[in-house]
Amino acid sequence: MARAPRILADLAAVCLFAAVGRLSHDEGLTAAGWLDTGWPFLVGVAAGWALLAALRRDGGSVAGGALIAVATVAVGMVLRRLTGEGTAPAFVAVALVVVGLLVVGSRLVVRPRS
Repeated sequence: MARAPRILADLAAVCLFAAVGRLSHDEGLTAAGWLDTGWPFLVGVAAGWALLAALRRDGGSVAGGALIAVATVAVGMVLRRLTGEGTAPAFVAVALVVVGLLVVGSRLVVRPRS
């Protein structure tokens, strides 16, 4: 998968994570609420891709996906903390597992053709 579609897939995965998180906590799924929840993690996806570009690594690989997942959650949690939002250890763990499954898992499902 080319870089642009892969980035879009990662952004979509984080959008799904934010939407499901809001719904699972009965917070509703308004555009403003979703954006409030999702923006720190979307910034994290961008940071992960920027790091991959700086390292000249393949973002479509499983290892690239793992780096993006970790960057997404790390940056997302730092931004949440800086804006006074919750970063409970259980939330960090759930976010890392779910984002990891979505981002890395998508790379295992959609393999580049040789």
